[in-house]
Amino acid sequence: MPDVDITDKIGYTLLKKGIVDYETLEKSLQVRDSEEKKTRRNLGQILVKDFNVDHDAVFSEVASLYAFREIHLNDEVLNIERIEFIKKYLDVLPDNYKDLLIQTKVLPLRLDEKQPDKLIVIACDPTDRNIPVIARHFGVKKYEVCYCRRKELEGLMEQVIQLENEFLKLVSTSEIDIAVDEEALLDEEALESEISKSALVNLVEGLLVEAVRQGASDVHIIGKEGNRTEFFFRIDGNLIQWYVQESTMPEAIAAVVKDRSKNVDRFERESSQDGFIQRMIDGQQIRFRVSIMPIVGVDIKHKFESIVIRVLDNRKVITDLNKLGLQGPAKDFFYKAISKPQGIVILTGPTGSGKSTTLIAALHQVIDPTLNVLTVEEPVEYIIKGARQLKIGPKMDFDQAIRGILRHDPDIVLVGEMRDKITAEIAIKLANTGHLTFSTLHTNDAPSAVTRLYKMGVEPFLIAYAINIVVAQRLVRTLCLECKKPMEMKTKDHDIYIKFGFTEEMMRRSTFYEAIGCDKCSGGWKGRAAIHEALYFTREIQQIVVSSGQEIDENAIRSQATKDGMWTLRRSGMERMMQGVTTLEEIIATTTED
Repeated sequence: MPDVDITDKIGYTLLKKGIVDYETLEKSLQVRDSEEKKTRRNLGQILVKDFNVDHDAVFSEVASLYAFREIHLNDEVLNIERIEFIKKYLDVLPDNYKDLLIQTKVLPLRLDEKQPDKLIVIACDPTDRNIPVIARHFGVKKYEVCYCRRKELEGLMEQVIQLENEFLKLVSTSEIDIAVDEEALLDEEALESEISKSALVNLVEGLLVEAVRQGASDVHIIGKEGNRTEFFFRIDGNLIQWYVQESTMPEAIAAVVKDRSKNVDRFERESSQDGFIQRMIDGQQIRFRVSIMPIVGVDIKHKFESIVIRVLDNRKVITDLNKLGLQGPAKDFFYKAISKPQGIVILTGPTGSGKSTTLIAALHQVIDPTLNVLTVEEPVEYIIKGARQLKIGPKMDFDQAIRGILRHDPDIVLVGEMRDKITAEIAIKLANTGHLTFSTLHTNDAPSAVTRLYKMGVEPFLIAYAINIVVAQRLVRTLCLECKKPMEMKTKDHDIYIKFGFTEEMMRRSTFYEAIGCDKCSGGWKGRAAIHEALYFTREIQQIVVSSGQEIDENAIRSQATKDGMWTLRRSGMERMMQGVTTLEEIIATTTED
């Protein structure tokens, strides 16, 4: 290899390891060479910022070449004392340097074990020129900069820094009070005038920022009588009221949301509309899916609408199947099903049960540059690298896309939902002609998915030999690690647990916990975990389906599947309880009796 400087070594290493291709590397070097020397970014920064190359894939190599030590936060003790230690250093920073620290993504972590006077500073880009400037204000003589993966660092930053929402700060200094003439019908010009005078724009923008920072999956905006609008966040599956706007026409707030949404008509208030918003929040591109529907109100002068905004944060996408939390036999069954060259993998469960998350993780497991992976989704929620996601719109609807996909030479297909007989038959035709197919159904459990397909009009022998596996899924709330408390098992509780399905042996070797509540959680709960029921199609299951008469015998399927090793949703939930992750009340609320 000829003599090159260190940045060319980085490019060479990234190219050699397949992290970048030659064309991208060449373009990034051209960008670097065109920049002024004083402000020139290094190659890693250009690749990540300008060419969307994976941040950690690049900077783990940069850190290695520059000999920066890598720190994994999973190996660190991040207790209350450590959090307070970090906050102590952050509190001494002037506001402008704290802003710079947030922007640069750098944190003080701890003192070095071998040199107690040396501060360990972690950064997701240890080569950033702002780091020395920030570190000088920590008030230490010695410090060492170490590399930390961005997602881990961002998770810690959320714990130690209360990020200020600039939009809401502007709202707090403004009066939002729109005078309304109750006798007059809606006047569009007056409405526009009031919006321009008010702080509603900042309220809506602040709402989007806060939804991302608080980890909400959805935002609900509901217009009410008496010029009142209520805002809710769905966090860990529950709707929590975030804000109430008084003395403002609900139409004004709806108009501001519509103005910020693509593909939405601001002046249409009688029909449902779907649109999307895209924003850069805390250095991350976030997409929002907007659903608007008219609702009935007592006051006929107003045209009320319900707005639901789904937060699509790609940082929440799981691409590693091991992180899905598949338990017991479900994990082996699922890997076996997606490793087959053909057949259907079906995910079932209600809306918001994490079906799409599981399917995307499964797709990432099988995606290969040599395969043509096609998806038909309406709407597309997350961008899947390596897949061609067909664009559904006025000129190509869902049914047209489904029919056309057969002629598009696919290897692997994701059908967002088998919604009717046409969709189901095409998915089954794909599975029976050598294609691995993924799809979803809305059913309560795995065996009832077979009944649903049968009632759609699909022949039993096609169902039996096309399906690899049906996985029913639910999300259960998980206990806060900081405040959960071992429960005192009384005789009455013991009897209830035994009746639920626990054995005496399970009871002896498990510690069960209860929710308490602290300032770091929501009533004792923080986060969610999945439970699964995996119905793998063995020969015995296929025979039961093929032998069906006028209707599918779900009990026979369930009984055989249990013999084959299937855990029901409740059995999977029991495992979560024995791990100390959730409670009996949560499992009962989330599942039905087997």
